[in-house]
Amino acid sequence: MDTPLDLPAIRIHPADDVLIARRQLLSGTVLPGEGVTVSGLVPPGHKVAVRALAAGAPVRRYNQVIGVAKQPIAPGQHVHGHNLEFSRFEREQAVGEGAHPTAYITPAATFSGIVRADGRVATRNYVGVLTSVNCSATVARAIADHFRRDIHPGALAPYPNVDGVVALTHGGGCATASDGEPLQLLRRTLGGYARHANFAAILVVGLGCETNQIAGLMAQEGLSAGTALHTFNIQETGGTSKTVAHGIELVQWLLEEANRVTRTPVGAGHLTVGLQCGGSDGYSGISANPALGAAVDWLVRHGGTAILSETPEIYGGEHLLLRRAVSQAVADKLLTRLRWWERYCERNDAEMDNNPSAGNKAGGLTTILEKSLGAIAKSGTTNLVDVVEYAQPVTAKGLVFMDTPGYDPVSATGQVAGGANLICFTTGRGSAYGCAPAPSLKLATNTALWLKQEDDIDINCGTIIDGAETIAEVGERIFLSMLETASGRRTKSETHGYGQNEFVPWQLGAVM
Repeated sequence: MDTPLDLPAIRIHPADDVLIARRQLLSGTVLPGEGVTVSGLVPPGHKVAVRALAAGAPVRRYNQVIGVAKQPIAPGQHVHGHNLEFSRFEREQAVGEGAHPTAYITPAATFSGIVRADGRVATRNYVGVLTSVNCSATVARAIADHFRRDIHPGALAPYPNVDGVVALTHGGGCATASDGEPLQLLRRTLGGYARHANFAAILVVGLGCETNQIAGLMAQEGLSAGTALHTFNIQETGGTSKTVAHGIELVQWLLEEANRVTRTPVGAGHLTVGLQCGGSDGYSGISANPALGAAVDWLVRHGGTAILSETPEIYGGEHLLLRRAVSQAVADKLLTRLRWWERYCERNDAEMDNNPSAGNKAGGLTTILEKSLGAIAKSGTTNLVDVVEYAQPVTAKGLVFMDTPGYDPVSATGQVAGGANLICFTTGRGSAYGCAPAPSLKLATNTALWLKQEDDIDINCGTIIDGAETIAEVGERIFLSMLETASGRRTKSETHGYGQNEFVPWQLGAVM
């Protein structure tokens, strides 16, 4: 990839039909080394053709097909939705062809973590209030709000080792089949949070008459009430005021024990990082995403785990992951989830190419094929060792794929339920996302975004586009930031109080 700052556009691969504009290209701009003059206006991050393309011809970026020309395209023309469209095509799977032994690093890097009594390792130390149903959301929030630093500044002052009390509420839990997949999925998500190492203790609050009975949740997820897990509901406790008071009293008692933790050096193998991209742009696949991929390679080589997700956003590029699958069984699990998504879209009169958002398109991305190829770069180059369904526990070490929607809050909620104790989130258009109880590091794809929204972004990867740093250099910087964040350094989203509203379990099926 050519990135010298004086070049007006970036060539990713010698076989590509398009370059990516580093800045706004005006008509008459000459593209050095290409023998091409720009015709018309090409916005920053967008594509410009470098060879003539006939109508129906495949168009390549990353040396991969990102769609077909809707009409003849001349060299120098802007390539976007007006002349490029999504097209299905067969992709060579070559399962396992690119798999290779991982070059582990010893001794592994360390971070300062919190070791729970059962050996689990936490990066944060929260008390959580979960709800079985939307009907108990107000009560749960009232309990947690009693301990909010911005509302009651002194409430947590005696507990300096506690990161906060958070209420994680949702819009479901009733009016659904009592034995169907939607309820099982919700319970699996809640169970994952109840077991999460970043919670010192959990309250589960219900209404009492909902379909998602707390007893059913506990039975499905193998949970048991005890000193760190308490359950109650509004109807049995005696109404809103009494339930809020009961919850506050319990949290006050739980905080004493939660505050007794200390941080100690632990190996990077205890890190499980959820990989997210939101508000992607034309630079995502050539700066922040591959830099995060380089950091993932560091993480895996140090014994850690990374979770790639957002199934609709690998569609069309899945063959790149299949080549890294450690077995046919792992590859088959990924293909099964992709086929499920095709049927899911068909049932709901949708297309997989509906995924790119208005912001994605404004930032230069045209088709889901193009978006997926850039998104997969977050996964680095190590082997794909397992594929799990939404919110299932992630137990394998290395790169794991979790089936989730592309919608970031829903996707990250599944990753945290699966055990992610840190989220890394790349963005080209801007993001203000947080994800309690896991800290969320946000990475900008371009320097313009960094300068405009530094209040919300932790790391600028736009230096790659600027020619000031390499992907490898930024990747190492991201890996070191992962360790520092896991050790307790607060992220921008944490300082702003993000994380509670972003708990969004995936809702499937009919609401009755």
